[in-house]
Amino acid sequence: MEKKFKVGIIGATGMVGQRFATLLENHPWFEVTVLAASARSAGKTYQEAAGNRWAMQAPMPEAMKNMVIVDASHVEEVASQVDFVFCAVDMKKEEIRALEEAYAKAECPVVSNNSAHRFTPDVPMVIPEINDDHLAITEAQKKRLGTKRGFVAVNSNCSLQSYVPAVHPLMKYGVKKVLACTYQAISGAGKTFERWPEMIDNVIPYIGGEEEKSEQEPLKIWGHIENGQIVKAGSPSITAQCIRVPVSDGHTAAVFVELENFPGIEQIISDWENYSGKPQALNLPSAPKQFLHYFRENDRPQIKSERNLENGMAVSVGRLREDTQYTIKFVCMSHNTLRGAAGGAVLLAELLCAEGFMDR
Repeated sequence: MEKKFKVGIIGATGMVGQRFATLLENHPWFEVTVLAASARSAGKTYQEAAGNRWAMQAPMPEAMKNMVIVDASHVEEVASQVDFVFCAVDMKKEEIRALEEAYAKAECPVVSNNSAHRFTPDVPMVIPEINDDHLAITEAQKKRLGTKRGFVAVNSNCSLQSYVPAVHPLMKYGVKKVLACTYQAISGAGKTFERWPEMIDNVIPYIGGEEEKSEQEPLKIWGHIENGQIVKAGSPSITAQCIRVPVSDGHTAAVFVELENFPGIEQIISDWENYSGKPQALNLPSAPKQFLHYFRENDRPQIKSERNLENGMAVSVGRLREDTQYTIKFVCMSHNTLRGAAGGAVLLAELLCAEGFMDR
């Protein structure tokens, strides 16, 4: 990049917003020029607004500590200072949809980690290594919004990143059914053990709305563009069970897959180890060199040893074996706030910039 893109973080005080701050601190392409949050944080420095609730292991970036928080609803004020924004706000869905479209209409592209627009037909929901072709739908979205460069692109649910990347290379063998049981870290709820002591030595077998997202979002990711909208794939059928577990970061999934054609265990492992996508081809700054890592040890992957693999942007897979009810079963794991949330959104933004969607 000849010149860095100026970016804003909308929802900078929350956990995902904090993760954005740490990831963008020394980013080679992006420079944070605006931090925005709710009206109650506006006018305070980042240190004052988020310091007591700082949840990252890395310290708050020095260059951002004294930046004054702008009210996120002041769209024109923010948009005038940036080339695009990252968005991770805690609001009602209809309010998020309105806010993100307001930024887009102000000719400020939005890379969102929120779920509000995931099922808007002309908003691409992208895992960069899997469905980068869906970015083309932004032309239809801009036509609807009446914009020249403003649009919204979204990241998928963080739990999907723990198993959809491993299922995707198997689609050529005819994936008929998927059963995914996800074991999700507390940071997925924006919490730490200090702020959620009830989770210590505990498991909660319910995460509101998570199972529906896990069953439906992959079908949009595997869908196709038709008549100015993304049409969901008709298959495979997916059923999910999502459980909150006492882990700080990292979502694990136990996955069962029924295939029309079974190529053998070693061929599947080879497919995983050799799979790559557009981020690897473009050598994007946040892209893992190897997207999927397979571990042959019976007790891997594990959260502590694998969640930070390739700066937390790789997906780990293990325990592949034949199953008595489905064709195969295996275990996957990914870092939910890196690959699954802020890191995935940063990678998506890099892809958008590299492909010319963010041209000034």
